Parts: sequence; structure tokens; C-alpha cells
Amino acid sequence: MFMWDLIWSNLIEYSLSHRREAKFIQNIVTEISLKLHLINWSIDEKLVGMEERVKNVISSLQVESEDDVRMIGIWGMGGAGKTTLARAVFDHISIWFEGKSFVENVRERSKGMGLKELQRQLLKDVLNDQSIDVNGASDGIYKMKKMMPGRKVLVVLDDVDHIEQLEALAGELTWFKPGSRIFITTRDKQVLVAQGVHVDNIYNISLLSDEEAICLFNRHAFRSKFPIQGYEEKLSRRVVHYAAGLPLTIKVLGSLLCGRTEPIWLDTLKRLKTIPLKETLKKLEISYDGLEEDQKEIFLDVACILKGESKENAIRILESCGFHAQIGLDVLEQKSLINIMYNGYLGMHDHIEEMGRNIACRLHPGDPNRHSRLWVKEEIEEILVNDLGTEDTRSMILNYMDIHPAIVMKSLRKMKKIIFLFVNYYSLPTFFLKKWKIDVGGVQYLPDTLRCLIWADYPFFCLPKTFQADNLVYLKMPRSCISQLWEGGERKFLKKLKFVDLSYSKLRTFDLGMTRNLETLDLRSCIDLVELQIPVPLPMLKVLDLSGSMVSNLNLEMTPNIENLRLKGCEDLVELQMSVALPMLNRLYLSDSKVSNLNLGLTPNLKVLELKDCYYLQEIHAPVGCLKNLTRLNLSGCLRFEYFWFGTPCVDSLATLKLNAESLDICPLHPNSNLPKFKFRCIYNDVLPSSSGNLEKLLSFGLCACTNLESFSASICGLQHLTALTLEGCIPELPKDLWKLESLDRLTLRIQEIKHLPDCICMLKHLKSLDLGFCGLLEQLPMDLGGLECLEELRLTDCTSLRDIPDSICQLKCLKLLHISRAGICCLPKSIIQLKHLKSVDQGFCELLEELPMDLEGLECLEEFLLRCSQGRSIIPSSPI
Repeated sequence: MFMWDLIWSNLIEYSLSHRREAKFIQNIVTEISLKLHLINWSIDEKLVGMEERVKNVISSLQVESEDDVRMIGIWGMGGAGKTTLARAVFDHISIWFEGKSFVENVRERSKGMGLKELQRQLLKDVLNDQSIDVNGASDGIYKMKKMMPGRKVLVVLDDVDHIEQLEALAGELTWFKPGSRIFITTRDKQVLVAQGVHVDNIYNISLLSDEEAICLFNRHAFRSKFPIQGYEEKLSRRVVHYAAGLPLTIKVLGSLLCGRTEPIWLDTLKRLKTIPLKETLKKLEISYDGLEEDQKEIFLDVACILKGESKENAIRILESCGFHAQIGLDVLEQKSLINIMYNGYLGMHDHIEEMGRNIACRLHPGDPNRHSRLWVKEEIEEILVNDLGTEDTRSMILNYMDIHPAIVMKSLRKMKKIIFLFVNYYSLPTFFLKKWKIDVGGVQYLPDTLRCLIWADYPFFCLPKTFQADNLVYLKMPRSCISQLWEGGERKFLKKLKFVDLSYSKLRTFDLGMTRNLETLDLRSCIDLVELQIPVPLPMLKVLDLSGSMVSNLNLEMTPNIENLRLKGCEDLVELQMSVALPMLNRLYLSDSKVSNLNLGLTPNLKVLELKDCYYLQEIHAPVGCLKNLTRLNLSGCLRFEYFWFGTPCVDSLATLKLNAESLDICPLHPNSNLPKFKFRCIYNDVLPSSSGNLEKLLSFGLCACTNLESFSASICGLQHLTALTLEGCIPELPKDLWKLESLDRLTLRIQEIKHLPDCICMLKHLKSLDLGFCGLLEQLPMDLGGLECLEELRLTDCTSLRDIPDSICQLKCLKLLHISRAGICCLPKSIIQLKHLKSVDQGFCELLEELPMDLEGLECLEEFLLRCSQGRSIIPSSPI
């Protein structure tokens, strides 16, 4: 009845006056039909996983609105179901439009004289006039501009790959009548961006979930919703795992295996490990074929070598090999050939990786030593051991191999054109030297063509004497035995070298006079390093990391453009000379050093200043306006610190301040801003002064090492802009008006004595992260925990006195992470299965946990479920996960 009430309420505009009764009735019938059609969401059951996707697209279309013309993009990799989704939406809403046209396979059909044929089809479909003719693309544009604005139309342009196609078929929104909707499916997001499609109207099609994939596979392999008994776990899921959510692969394999016996299924799965599915490769290669030649090379390097590498490092490596990596990777991402994962690393669908590696081997399928890229462990071992290297090899990656370095270097003599070499052993180099008993004298060799050299655990004391390194741009040798770059202290100028990582090596000195174009130098944890020589200007140097070294003095006179300086843990560093302007320096890390005085007068753009545990630090000098960009200042552990001279106005942007002390002294920050005098008293059990509540611009307030602080003043609740709050120590209770921290999104409590949380915590409507780890006496969570409607992360690690979690947890619709390892939880609430966005659950070593809730398979987004038990214990879910 509600549905009919809704429909009739929208028909009140109809009036019988001045109209014939038959026409009046016809209008009402038409309107009701349209309403019922939109309300009926049912999708063909063969289109597995489409119903929810169709709903999401249609709900954003506002098809009843005639205020504007909208272009909608459906973007994704080949075979992901873009056309299927567009067709389902088209069929479902086309009744709302006065004209409609579904133009298929624009990419192929537009070649040659095809554009005018596509224009003719579009005009004929929309205007329902088969007599329309188009003499050329320009004539087609003219006729579309003239004829289309009179009708509200629905148009789908399927598989577009060039902006020219859109310019001919839907060049401007003004071509169409308000209320029209234009769909564009493409593998290349840049086509949509260039056409001006709003980012909110670009729909990135998602691959199928495991359960959707199983359902689709069953329909093609068994012609049923359910598999034949005995095939489900043992075989079907293995096939679906191989398909990795790609509908095209699932359909092809399902049809291929339909009616086959179990041995054929097993043989097919075995074959797929080495021979990719031809139909999938053919579909995916369309995107590869559309790349420029240099972009193809970048793609093959990612598929064979760099998948899983950080984007930042991949750009460095590719640029060192002569590629325009920034634009290259962007193009690959726009064309759905790669994706940048949430942590900034390069991702690639398994089948696209498979396709790329197949292309790399295609020229010489049975002769791997002729391949341009070598990455298969067994093939590389065969080539190296038998000395079969050739000049065809351009890149090689040796990962976790049991081959002596001398053998590797010997084989490299035949790889005279190699530019990228990656070597990473799984154990210390000395292991090989003892095991192989090979004299390494005279065997050291590296090709002069190398541009990028990555060799972890390099076993020799220097680079080969014969290695000229004139082309070397990127050198990374962490944990190496190198004590000097060249034997006998020889000086070779490396004019192209930009990036050096010799961290954890045995270097004693390093001469930057040999690397005048260096941009990044990483010598952290070189515990024997006592001197860094900077005899010449280094205008390109931006990042310098000497953390953990034995350097005692550093002069930055020759590094005017340094941006990031890391000297953390330099326990012998007593002087940092900054006698010239350092306008680019924005991060300075000096924690655990012996610096006693610091002059920041020439660092106007400093954002982060880390001085934690600088026990000898007594004075910091900062003239007027010099620290106006400072956002983080850490002075915790600076127990001799007496004086901080700030000019005024200054540090208005300070976002994080960490202090702890062993005296009643006042730390004078600048007097005329929102950071007046910050008095900190910890070990005398005093409360925080009321002045702390005036720090309205303070965004993160950490009480570090305040283990004797017994109470926490409610005045902290005056920090209206506070976004992160950390409380540690022996505070017995939290202030009752904590809810006033309206901007708080991260709350971390490391409080030993607290047993209950105030109910007001549930009023923190913007809180995203609640970390109660190590609150060992915490017995109960607020019953209205579900009131934290934005909460994404809940950590209850080592809350050993906590026995249960309130049922209201089911209301945390945004919750993605739940970690309760080593807590005293006896059972999880059954309502946990309602947390549809939950991705990570860690309940390891919960000794009192007896069983898991039923139907955990209902957690559709779950990616990680850690269930570790003490030896001899087991936890059985009531229903299989």
C-alpha cells in the first residue's frame, strides 16, 4: 500500500479539465507504468552481481529530473563487465526517455569511415527515422546539433578509447535536451576526464566478490545455482581463485569445464599455471595495444619486475632506466592496466600481469636466455649456472636464490646491454662464501651499461675496479659489506648518479664530491660512518639520512636545497652547522643526538622538528617569523632544556606538541599567539593548568611518559579543533565533558588504572579511531558504543579484564578494523555479522574465547581474519567461515 500511496501522491498534477477522458486515463496509466518499472529493481538472475551495481548507478542518475544533461562514465579493465552493466542500466531505465540508442563497440567500429556510420545509427535510433543519412563526420555533428535537442534521450557509447569518438558522437551537453543521460564505457579514464565528465559521475566498476564469482561460475559450469556434489570446495573455488573476480575469465572457464570429468578439471588448472587463457589475453591485450612504445616498455617492466614496488621507488627506477615514469604510470592507471594500492604500492590484476609476462616471452617462447626480462627463478638459475647469458637481457631480478655471487658476476660478462639488475639473497653473503668455497678474487664484474643496480647483502668490500658506472643513476645496496666505494680509495666521478642507498653498510667515510648530481643519500645505520665529506656544492641534494651513524659534526653550507634531514640516533653528533639559508628544509630529525644549541633562524619553512630525548639540548633560537610553518614539535625527553626563544608572531600553525619534564619550570613559547606559556608538571602529581584549555589551535595533544599524572583537567575539553588525543599513565578517570571535543577523530588511551569509560565518549560523532590497547583493568565498554557512527577502527588489544563487547557494535556501520588480541573476551556478539564493511579482525590468543559467531561468511568485505590460539586450544565457529 505504501508504494501505491507514493505513486498516487506524485500524480496530483493531473487534472481532467479541458482534456478528453481517454487521453487523461492514458497519461495516468503511462505515469504509473514508469513508476512501477523504476521501483521494480529485479535484474535478470543470469547477470550475477549486477543488481547492486545497477542500483548504485541508477540511484545517482535522478532519471526523473529534467534540469540538466548528464554524462556518466563506466570505467574499468577489459572483461570486468562494463558493457554488461551499461546494458542492464539501459534496459531498466530506457522507458523513461523519448529516444534511445545503444552504440556498441565504438573502438572497433570507428576505424576508417566508421564514425559517420555510428552517427547515422545514433540518429536513426533516437529519432526512429530510418531514412536519415550522414555524408561525413562533420555532417553528422551538424545534424546531431540540429535534431537531438528536441528529445530527452538515453544514449550508451560502448567501449570508447579516443576523445575524437566522443567529439563526434556527444561533443557537447548542449546537443541534447535537458533530462538526457549519456553513458560512456571505457578502459581509459583519461577519455572521460578530457570529455569533462565530472569525477562524481565516473563509476569504477568493481570485480566480483568470491561469492558472486562462485555463483556466476556455477551457472556456466553446472547450468545451475549450485555445483555438482564434490566439485565445490575441491575444484570450483580453485577455478574462481584463478579468475580473481574477472567475469570474462569465469564465464570462459565455466563454459570450458561444463560437463567435463574431474581429471580434465585438474589438468586444466595445472595447464593454466604456465599457459594463460587465450580468450582472456586477447581481451586484455586491447588496452596494451593502445599504448605508445615507451609506455609498453614501462608496462612490461611493471608486469615482470616492479609489481608490488612502491610507486615512488618505481618512478625512480624507471626514470633511471630512461623512461618518463610519471606520465607513463599515470597512463597505465587511467587505462586500468595498473592500480595504486592504498599504501602507495603498484598493484596489477593477476591476469594483466599474466598477459604482460606472456608478451615479454612471446618472441622466444622456448629460449629464456633471449628474453629481454628475466624473472623466473628456475630459468635464471639455469642461465647463470651454465653461463648462458646473452646481450638480449635488459633486466634481471634474482630473488632469494642459492647461487654464489661470483657465479652471478661471471654470467653478467655476457649480458653486455643489461641496464637493470636486482639481487636479493635470503641469507647472509658469508653463508655462500663458506658453502661454495670459491675464490672471489678477480671474479668481480658489473656491466658498464647498468643504470639501476639493486643488490641487497652485497658480499664484497667495494665495487669492481673495472666497473666504470658512467651510466649508473640508481644504486641501492642495503646491508652490504662495502667499506669504501672503490678499492684503495680511488675517486671515480659518477656524474649521472642521483639516488644512493648504502644503509646498514660498513662504510667509514663517504665523499660527496664524486656524486655532484645526487638527490637522495641514505646512509642510515652505518654504524662505522664517522665522516661525510661535502667538498663541493650539491644543489640537487634533497634528502640526507645519516640516522644511527657516528658522525660528530655536519655542515650544511654546501646543501642549500636540502628538504629532509634525518640525524636521529646520531649519538656522537654535537654540532649541526646551518650558516647559510636553507629555504627548502621542512623536516629536521635530531632525536637522540648530543646537540646542545640549535639556531633555526635560516630555516623559514620548517614543518617538522623532532628533538625527542636530546638530553644535552639547552637552547633553541628562532627569530621573528622563522617558524611560521611549523606543524610538529617534539621536545619530550629534553630534560636539560631551559630556553626556547620565539620571535612574534610565530608558530600559529603548530599542530602537534609533545612535552614531558622533571621540573616545575615554565617552558616559554611565544607570548602573543594561541600558544601562551605552556606549564607542564608531571612527576609531582599536579593537574594540568587551566591555560591548556586556551590552546585552540592545538590539533594533537600527547601526554608522553606522564606515568605519575593522577588526574586530567577538564579544561582540555576547551580545545575545539583537537583532532587527536593521547592519554598515558595513571589517570583514574576521564573528564565527563570529553564530548565537547567536537573535532576529535583519534582517541588513544594507554591508562593503567581506568576501569570504565564515560558514556559521553559515545557522543564523539567524528571519532574514527578508538585505541584502548593495554588498558589492563578496563572491565566494561559503554553500552551505547554504537553511537560512534563514524568509527572505523576499534583496538582492544591486551584489555585482559574486558569480558564482552556490547551488542550495539552492530550499529558501527563504518567499522573496518576490530583488533582484540590477548583480550579477556569470552565471546563475540552475534550482531558482528551485520558489520558489512569490516575488513580486518584480529582475535589471536584470546584465551577465554570459546566459539565464533555463526555465518561469518556474511562479512562480505572481510580480507583478514587472524585466529591464533595457544598450543592445545582450538576455537570452532558454529558455522564454517
